[in-house]
Amino acid sequence: MKILIAGDYCLRGRALDAVEKNEGGLLWGKVSEILKDVDYSICNFEAPVVLSEGASPIMKEGPALKHRLSAVTTLKDVGFNCVTLANNHFYDYGDIGVADTLKSLKKHDIDYVGGGIDIDEASRILYKNIKGKNIAIVNACEHEFSIATKLDGGSNPLDIISQTRDIQEAKGKAGFVIVIIHGGSEHYQYPTERMVKTYRYFIDMGANVVINHHQHCYSGYESYNGGMIFYGLGNFCFDSHAHAPVPETWKEGYMVSLNIQEKSFSYRLIPYRQCTEKAEIEIVDDTDFNVSVKEINAVIADEDALKRKFEEFTQKTASQNMAILTPYTNRYLLALWRRGLLPSFISKRKILSLLNQINCEAHRDRCINTLQGKVSEYRGNKHLKI
Repeated sequence: MKILIAGDYCLRGRALDAVEKNEGGLLWGKVSEILKDVDYSICNFEAPVVLSEGASPIMKEGPALKHRLSAVTTLKDVGFNCVTLANNHFYDYGDIGVADTLKSLKKHDIDYVGGGIDIDEASRILYKNIKGKNIAIVNACEHEFSIATKLDGGSNPLDIISQTRDIQEAKGKAGFVIVIIHGGSEHYQYPTERMVKTYRYFIDMGANVVINHHQHCYSGYESYNGGMIFYGLGNFCFDSHAHAPVPETWKEGYMVSLNIQEKSFSYRLIPYRQCTEKAEIEIVDDTDFNVSVKEINAVIADEDALKRKFEEFTQKTASQNMAILTPYTNRYLLALWRRGLLPSFISKRKILSLLNQINCEAHRDRCINTLQGKVSEYRGNKHLKI
């Protein structure tokens, strides 16, 4: 049994134009041939389908993304069987977007996992029988503005206790368990120590494979305790041509093909470049890719080196991180502040206080609840999706 898993799919820009001009074959290229050679294929559906009038973006930080129906139909046409919905954009257009997405996927017979009309549906494990072998897929995402609740729709949140229970349940019902997580730091090609610790724990608890996406760049992988962990697949189809400039790593990624046997499994990485000079996913020679990913793997295997990499990354993004905490909200004032032309209102004592509020679990819980209450007031008592 062969299962293929791809990363973030957001049909927009030139890729959307190609599909709606019936030029999807040019976009997908050899991907369609690869899909014909597997038994089940999955990608991350990064934005909701919005069909209904009156749908509007939710209150959130960051861009609100949406799909047209063609995002679903072209996936069906090219041969994808399933999408993961646990990501930071699934609830961008509220319950209307959730309902439109689920309706569209069901109509076109595409399985989904990790999202739903409420937390009960969003947290369900997907079981599939393929060639007489039962597999289970668990899907969750880090907490942003898309998390489902008892009252409204969204994505399944990353929670070590919940996913541990899911993995143990799945292990009792299926012979092979895949955990797919949406998380990590954007534009950073390494996992954090937290991610490594968490994903290894999922393997210890019974998962066979853990796969991560979200960072808009590929990361490395490792063999651990009889399982495999892939720390970042990169963008699968996510055109940025008409938007802000992006690093080259935005355009690079790999798919993971799993060949599952009775008592063992093997894997193959399929590297590609997507939406570069034109709207296409181009399968590339893996020589240079293998050199790059092995260098990343060496860092992942070295706890001290991994820690240094993250320290370097946070130092480079320190002004961006601190800007979130300043009282300046206007982008021009923020630009002046970053250049040292405006004073900082965050004292050393305030920094210590903020660190304590964020670092201590009890303090952090209280802060989150307080801020959720404030945003609920702004929204007219609408629950904050975070």
